[in-house]
Amino acid sequence: MTDDFVIDDANVVWSIEPTELADRPLVVLMHGRGSHENDLAGLIPLLPTEFAYASLRAPLQFEGGGYTWFAAGAPGAPPAASVDAAALAVLGWLDRLAPGGPVSVAGFSQGGALATHLMRHAPERFASYVNLAGFIVPGEAPADSRLPDLLPPVFWGRDTEDPVIPRSATDRTAQWLPSHSELVARTYPGVGHSISADEVADVAQFLRDTLGSASR
Repeated sequence: MTDDFVIDDANVVWSIEPTELADRPLVVLMHGRGSHENDLAGLIPLLPTEFAYASLRAPLQFEGGGYTWFAAGAPGAPPAASVDAAALAVLGWLDRLAPGGPVSVAGFSQGGALATHLMRHAPERFASYVNLAGFIVPGEAPADSRLPDLLPPVFWGRDTEDPVIPRSATDRTAQWLPSHSELVARTYPGVGHSISADEVADVAQFLRDTLGSASR
């Protein structure tokens, strides 16, 4: 991991004071390419209030404005080394934070791809994973061989006619996730490359089912 791939504590939006986290369950939120930490923070009022939330800013400047988690590549197929570095940056931030309770991770688009890539690096580290309008990064990751036995809980939500994520990436994801996770897959027609109110409600229930049960 290079010095560019570091999560800046000063650019994390919290639902609570981080000093109050203790053993409270935590959801880590990761925005899409070209966005920022305040984007998914807007979902926090719609998610379970019993959890704490931390919305991270991606470590790299995006040339079109905002921030990006990893370098650009072919649509739906970013450079694996860059995605690995982003995953290690999030894990390094968690190491510094040292939460006492269970943790889930949720992301949109590029952030969704990173959420499931974190599973492919450290599946025992998280209670569950939420991938919204994202995809599985091609290639191999360190924990891939363990996932068919572990089957971590994954929520994958999308519009089947998403105009941004290429069909090759969603086809790859649809083939890969069922054999590597305990998958909850939902589609939301007409949403495009976005998140609907129904989808947020489904995510809220998924987090209660997985993160809430992990805290007990």
